[in-house]
Amino acid sequence: MTRELRLYDISVTVNRDTPEWPGDTAFSSDWSTTIAAGDSVNVSAMTSSAHVGTHADAPLHVHDGWPGSHELPLDAFCGRAMVVDVSDSDGEISLDVLAGRVPGDLQERVGRAQRLLLKTGHSIAVGRFPEKWPTLSEKCARALLGFGVRLLGVDCPSVDARDSRNLPVHHMLFSGNACLLENLDLRRVPPGDYELLAFPLKLMGMDAAPVRAVLRDI
Repeated sequence: MTRELRLYDISVTVNRDTPEWPGDTAFSSDWSTTIAAGDSVNVSAMTSSAHVGTHADAPLHVHDGWPGSHELPLDAFCGRAMVVDVSDSDGEISLDVLAGRVPGDLQERVGRAQRLLLKTGHSIAVGRFPEKWPTLSEKCARALLGFGVRLLGVDCPSVDARDSRNLPVHHMLFSGNACLLENLDLRRVPPGDYELLAFPLKLMGMDAAPVRAVLRDI
């Protein structure tokens, strides 16, 4: 008998109540035409920052002249991924702390998965923007690149701290040709290995792109 593989939708639902980064463009929507008004079809329109809800940052987000959203490599957003629960962490996550949350050898596990999703417990999916969240140390991010990580995903609004101005983790990972996913919803996903499907929209020259992110049992 073939085992049915469970799908986990790890995308944040986007609507008018979805928290945006303070000061950023909030999501709004309206109807251009409606059947109720006598039109032949319902047509909706929306306005939003590309960073509202689940999204993939592009290197252009932190550096002029770096690749935009239409240049993100699709293969980085599809394949084996490892979910790690760091929700009991506060502040900076060192390599030792991360290793303590992963059964077995961290380097071997990261090298096999290549995509690391951090469950911080600070998702906007609960309906409010968090004051703070744990982030990787620069040393830890550098080590993960050496282990072969191709994508880092987080369930919080950023891979860097809320008050960071120089965004060291963004710069570190983009410089190492890794990709980023932010604002995931991992509340119902147990730690472990999965298949990730999280393709960014092909939007020309933007600094980020919305994503419908899904995990599948393997």
